[in-house]
Amino acid sequence: MAIDHGLRRLALGTLLAAFPGEEAPGWALDLLGDGLAGHTLFGTNVGAPARLAALTATLRSARPDALIAIDEEGGDVTRLGHRTGSPYPGNAALGVVDDQELTTRVYAAVGGDLADAGINLDLAPTVDVNTADDNPIIGTRSFGASPGLVARHAAAAVRGLQSAGVAACAKHFPGHGATLADSHLELPTVEAPLDVLRERDLPPFAAAIGAGVQAIMTAHIRVPAVTGDDPATFSAAALTGLARREYGFEGVLVTDALEMKGAALAAGGIAPAAVRALAAGADLLCVGARVDRELVEAIAGEIVAAVRDGGVPLARLEEAFGRTAKLATWSATPARTSDHDEALGVSAARRALRVEGSVAGLGAPLVVQVVAGHSIAEGRVPWGLRPHPNGTPQVEVVAAEASVAELVALAGERPIVLVGRRLHQSPAGRALAEGLAAAHPVVIVEMGWPSSWRPAGARAFLTTYGASLANGRAAASALGL
Repeated sequence: MAIDHGLRRLALGTLLAAFPGEEAPGWALDLLGDGLAGHTLFGTNVGAPARLAALTATLRSARPDALIAIDEEGGDVTRLGHRTGSPYPGNAALGVVDDQELTTRVYAAVGGDLADAGINLDLAPTVDVNTADDNPIIGTRSFGASPGLVARHAAAAVRGLQSAGVAACAKHFPGHGATLADSHLELPTVEAPLDVLRERDLPPFAAAIGAGVQAIMTAHIRVPAVTGDDPATFSAAALTGLARREYGFEGVLVTDALEMKGAALAAGGIAPAAVRALAAGADLLCVGARVDRELVEAIAGEIVAAVRDGGVPLARLEEAFGRTAKLATWSATPARTSDHDEALGVSAARRALRVEGSVAGLGAPLVVQVVAGHSIAEGRVPWGLRPHPNGTPQVEVVAAEASVAELVALAGERPIVLVGRRLHQSPAGRALAEGLAAAHPVVIVEMGWPSSWRPAGARAFLTTYGASLANGRAAASALGL
C-alpha cells in the first residue's frame, strides 16, 4: 500500500490540472496536498486583481511550491486581459518592430503582472515561425516568418519573463508555424524533412534554450520525418532525441493540453495520452481546461498502472517528477523586477503600426467592425478600436450579410473606417472592403496576420499586427479617434 501511495504521488507530481471559477474547489486543494504539480488558470479563473491574488495564495496554502500556470502571451492570447484585451501588443507586432530590448521590456512587464498575481509559469512565448500565411492557430502569435528574427525575439522574450522569476515555456516544439490545421481540432501534419526543420523551425527553440528557458511545450502535430504517425507529444525521437540529445535541453518538457483532439484522439483518451507522452519523454502533463477530480485520479491511476506493468519505467516517472519539482523550486517566489509602465504597451504598438496612405482629417468617421471568429487559443476577447473618447459611432457587421449601399447611406458625409481581422482570407470580407472602397472614402484597419492584398480605391490602409487593446488604441490614436 505504501508503494502504491508513493507511485500515486509521483504520478500526481507530473500533472497540471485545472478547475472552473474564481475560487479553488476543495478537491483542487486536496490534490495539491497529495502532490499534484499544480494548476493551469484560464479566463474563467481570472477576476479582479485582488481576487486573483487571493486565489493563487489559496493554492499556495495547499502547496507552497505549486506551479500556477497560465497562457499569457500578450497580444491576441491573454487570460489576464480576457475581459478587455491585453495592454501589450503580441509577438507579430514586436517582431515587425524588431527591437530586442523592447521585446525584453514588454515580456518583463508581462512577467511582472504575473508575479503580482502570484503566477509562476507562463505558457509563453510562442516561438513558432509562421511560414504558412493561412495558419489558423499561430498567425499573430508568432514573431514572424523568418527563423532568424523569431530566434532573436524568442531569446529576448525568455529573458524578459524570467527576469521576474516567472518560468517561460517556449512553444510549440518542434514548430507549429507551417501547419494549415488547428491541433485543438485535429492532428495537423507537417511534411518536411529534418534538415528543413533544423533550418526553419528549430532555431528559435535553440535560441530559447541558449537564453535559459525553463520549459518547452510539445506540439500535437505530426512530422512524419521525425515522429512517424504520432504527434510530437508522443514521439521519443522528437522529445528525447531532438530536444534533449541534439539541442541539449535540460529543463521541463510540458505537453500542450492533452484534451486537445491532436492528442486525445490519437491516443484514445486523455489518460492514455498522458501515459504515452510521459513514456516519450514529457515531464509535465497539461490536462487542459475541462478537469475534475475524477479525471485527475484516472490519469494518475493509469500512469501508476503503466509503471507496474512496465509500459513506463519507474526511472522515467522519477525523472519527470524530479524535473518538475526542480522547476517548482526555481519559480517558487516570482517578483516584479521592472516598473509597471501602463504606457509601454501602447508605445510599442504605435511603433509596430504601419500606415499606408493618408489618415488626415477623418473627423468623426463611421467605424465598421467586421465580426470575426476566434481560435480556441484566443477565446472570446474583445478587440477593435476601443475606446472612442470623442463619441465616434461604431457598428458591427457580418461581412456576408452586410450591404455596401446601406453602410454608405449610414455614413452619409462621414468617411468609413473598416476594421477587420484577416479580411483577405474571407471572400465576403474582401468583397465588402472592395465595394466600400469603390463607393466611398474608406480607411481599412487590418488587425490580423497581414497580407499583400489592398483594396483599390482605399484612402488608407493600416496594419496593426495584432488585435490587443494596445494595438487598438494605437490605431485609434493614429486615426485621431
